[in-house]
Amino acid sequence: MSFTYTTLTQAIKDYANTNETTFNNNIDNFIKSAEDRILRSCQLPNFRKNVEGQMSAGTQYLATPSDFLAPYSLSVTSDNKQSFLLLKEVAFLREAFPNATTQGEPKYYALFDDDTFILAPTPSSGFTTELHYFYSPPSITEVAGGVTWLGTNAPESLLYGSMVQANLFLKGEADMQQLYEGQYQEALVRLRNESAGKSMQDSYRYGQPRKEVE
Repeated sequence: MSFTYTTLTQAIKDYANTNETTFNNNIDNFIKSAEDRILRSCQLPNFRKNVEGQMSAGTQYLATPSDFLAPYSLSVTSDNKQSFLLLKEVAFLREAFPNATTQGEPKYYALFDDDTFILAPTPSSGFTTELHYFYSPPSITEVAGGVTWLGTNAPESLLYGSMVQANLFLKGEADMQQLYEGQYQEALVRLRNESAGKSMQDSYRYGQPRKEVE
């Protein structure tokens, strides 16, 4: 079984046994909520990305990519040497480097908010960065052709996750809510197990510091 956007929306209507206009207008929201829930529950190896950027001298903040969900690693390159920063809590950085004017090559980073990293010490130069991160792919409701990895490889998680939201919208019976949630959790366990196996196979390529750039 797999879903395109068209077949998924029809399945949601069929499971909910309704074709009411207001319900139909909210189906995309049910699907997006399910996609977000899946991605935040499983760091799937298919959604890893590398991007290069530039720090700004004298600025301790670094913007995250628009599709960023979680970091795997962040490095700086200086004098052709690549060094990996250590991920810490904001409180650690504030305590270790209380004065933001203290500058140098950053050694630590933390998630300051959903859109920003904080670096310590504050960059003394426009160092080149490489971020390896877990990203949020385009929704099946938005891509051309309505075909995505989740729709093809995680159809049950996507369907039952959508039905959890749809049943809440309809103020459906509690036993149906429990059923959809149970089916979603079972599908999610299978997806996690599959992704864990894939991650172990790829661990030598991802998430671990690589050798210095010569």
